Amino acid sequence: MNPADRSKALPVLAALLAATPTLVAAQPSGRCEDGTAGGYACDRVDLVSRLAREDLGAADAVMLNDVWGWTDTLTGRHYAVVGRMDGTAFVDVTDPEIPRYLGHLPATAGTEVSMWRDVKVFMDHAFIVAIAAGAHGMQVFDLTGLRGVDDAREFAATALYTGVDGAINMAINEETGFAYLVGSTGTRPCGGGAHIVDICNPVKPTFAGCFAHVDTGRRKTGYSHDAQCVIYRGPDEDYRGREICMSMNEIALSIADVTDKADPVPLAATSYPNVGYAHQGWLSEDHRHFYAGDELDESLGLVDGMRILVWEVSDLEDPILVSEFIGSPDAREHNLYVHGDRLYVADKRAGLHVLDISDPGNPVAAGHFDTTRPPGVKDAPRFRGAWSVYPFLESGIVLVSGRSEGLFVVRPH
Repeated sequence: MNPADRSKALPVLAALLAATPTLVAAQPSGRCEDGTAGGYACDRVDLVSRLAREDLGAADAVMLNDVWGWTDTLTGRHYAVVGRMDGTAFVDVTDPEIPRYLGHLPATAGTEVSMWRDVKVFMDHAFIVAIAAGAHGMQVFDLTGLRGVDDAREFAATALYTGVDGAINMAINEETGFAYLVGSTGTRPCGGGAHIVDICNPVKPTFAGCFAHVDTGRRKTGYSHDAQCVIYRGPDEDYRGREICMSMNEIALSIADVTDKADPVPLAATSYPNVGYAHQGWLSEDHRHFYAGDELDESLGLVDGMRILVWEVSDLEDPILVSEFIGSPDAREHNLYVHGDRLYVADKRAGLHVLDISDPGNPVAAGHFDTTRPPGVKDAPRFRGAWSVYPFLESGIVLVSGRSEGLFVVRPH
């Protein structure tokens, strides 16, 4: 949410987070059979392993947020990079049944804990931002420093970009080597839109430009909450091969051509019925459809269940909302990602949802793993379930970060 609105929301969020969730004793693994896996409610998703928050070095009051992954191309080992309110944890998940906590990178010295931390990986480096924490900047950590680590330890940042104080989220285009810090604060906040950073040399990030899609965002400044930036390979021939950003801007989907960092071009801005808070989304692999979630529409009673918005973006200047998937009435989607013909959705009340998008305009439920409730329990704590999901590891496992519950390693059927 917009930093100007965040101070008003913090007491509400704090009250929600203070509620004690219904938890079950963690089991090391479990195949999903008869609606349960290791004591957790499930549907076609197995529990491979779980590390509780304390297993990730988190103190009692410290919860988790984002999760991303890294594969070391030299060793072939797989890692989870997990955001905590006070820093970032690193976990070796090469053997997914026995994940190993390797240590953590503290938040930038002098900053406050933050509920919002975002992590992405590029060229064997993790890039980490936080918001509402003070002058945090963008931390850069050389992940090759995890090689050979046997005992959990505290790591130091490899570099620190100070062009922003904070950012709510970040997108990295791995094909071009640019990071897009959104919802930023500091001396050059770019209207809360994209603060663009050249990270081709990961340890020497440099400012490259600004883009804010005017008349979007609640305050019409172009504020973006999250984005995905790609070299477009979809059906719109006018923009094929161009660098395109798809941004969720609180009240609208924004599409922009950011090929020229000094002069990005807005292409389209479109809203949709019953807007609560346009939060985050991801393109299909053929760049023909864009799937997105609204963070507040369920909480505000605007829809009857977890809603996934499906846009056709065959014409980037005229995106069309082709359908809305409505799921469980007690679900609250957060981050979502596409891998192959599956959409993986983190549910901040209940865990992971898997949708089959082989028919792109008509998603179908294909699995679920509830990280907060045992089978048969319907009530779930708000804002205490899954924050994010990472489905891109070649091993086929999926990483899910639970705010209070820890890191889950699961495997969909």
